[in-house]
Amino acid sequence: MRPLLKTLLAAAALSASVFAAQAQMTSAPAGAASTPRVDARQAQQQARIAQGAASGALTPRERHRLQHEQRAIRRAEAHAKADGVVTARERRRLDRMQARASRDIYRQKHDAQTTLPKAPTAPR
Repeated sequence: MRPLLKTLLAAAALSASVFAAQAQMTSAPAGAASTPRVDARQAQQQARIAQGAASGALTPRERHRLQHEQRAIRRAEAHAKADGVVTARERRRLDRMQARASRDIYRQKHDAQTTLPKAPTAPR
């Protein structure tokens, strides 16, 4: 299978898992604390990771590390919601985690590593 096709299929599978995770997060019990900003930002970051994987800007290892970071944020959000109230301190922590993840996504997408082979240059 061609590397680009593999990457696109992986991005499609990743998008499907993001959609499933979002559906699971939105079906929280009625008594659970609401964190719509965190959820929206999480979805945007997942989309940025999927786009980077599809375009070749992220290597598989970079994508895996960024996904691991997103899972940690989801776990922290679930922990914050566990008692039914998300305090200001918990919201700040989640915001800091997401800000760091956003920076990491940007840095990984804009570094020199890619999954696509570089085009040969013409001799001078």
